[in-house]
Amino acid sequence: MSWNPTHNPECPECGDAIDTLIIPRARDLGGFEVRRALPSVNRQMVGPFIFFDQMGPAEFITEGGIDVRPHPHIGLGTVTYLYQGEFEHRDSLGTHQMIYPGEVNWMVAGKGVTHSERTSEETRATRHSLFGIQTWIALPEDKEDMDPGFEHHKKDALPEIIDGGARAKLILGSAYGQQSPVTMHTETFYLDVTLEPGAQFPLPDNHEDRGIYVTEGSIEVAGQSFEAGRMMVFRPGDSISARAGTRGARLMLLGGATMNEGRYIWWNFVSFSKDKIEEAKEAWKAAEWNNGPFRLPPGDEEEHIPITAELDRTSPRGK
Repeated sequence: MSWNPTHNPECPECGDAIDTLIIPRARDLGGFEVRRALPSVNRQMVGPFIFFDQMGPAEFITEGGIDVRPHPHIGLGTVTYLYQGEFEHRDSLGTHQMIYPGEVNWMVAGKGVTHSERTSEETRATRHSLFGIQTWIALPEDKEDMDPGFEHHKKDALPEIIDGGARAKLILGSAYGQQSPVTMHTETFYLDVTLEPGAQFPLPDNHEDRGIYVTEGSIEVAGQSFEAGRMMVFRPGDSISARAGTRGARLMLLGGATMNEGRYIWWNFVSFSKDKIEEAKEAWKAAEWNNGPFRLPPGDEEEHIPITAELDRTSPRGK
């Protein structure tokens, strides 16, 4: 498609264009590595994005896999997007959905939802890999108590932008005159961008808060070079373009409207209100699946992730 990007933007102060550089902290979650970029010490959110994890890349031998047991969320939407592998998603709405590379799972927690993500039995029977990104989108205050919901979109449903050695998939929101089919509740953009060596790609200029996360290869942006595993957040208004290094690059572009109101975060809960987080905490601990606000996903009701004593001693952080 024709979209007329600006590959060589005027940027007289490019060296100062990067507002925040984030080096994700690595965590081993039992056989595979997660790199968490958001929230960070210096930056809680980029647009509405309040949580950003890189999963893998990880290789599993026969019978190995991922088992994220049922757990709760409030006040946010979760986005699962894979480069390699698959997940079997179940949630308390009754959803049972496989997700494969290039597809998008969008689950809105609202006032409360429970879900699990596991490697399917079919995939466990073979050698397999997992590589992808999971993010949380903070809901606006007037949507925090909305009913939960779920959407799944195949990769062919996502708009694609091709320009020379650059190829991009629009996962969420709007950018470059295109619109993702995923239902959003705040201004957002989220793209999976693949660049051939030396290829360039501009950040959209119609959003105030904008960031780039490098998942593979390297890029040069604002006069500096960045390897995989780095997130850059840019000043509003500057025209920014990323150029791939000699190995090419794969990027996630993210952002949207600046959300000046902070959020409290505790475990899997996000809210404007500490009281709402405490109420959700107590409800999950009570485990009243038939009468309480949470219930376990149909088909995955034999276990769940409990609130441990160590976790219970922590307080909501943020704001």
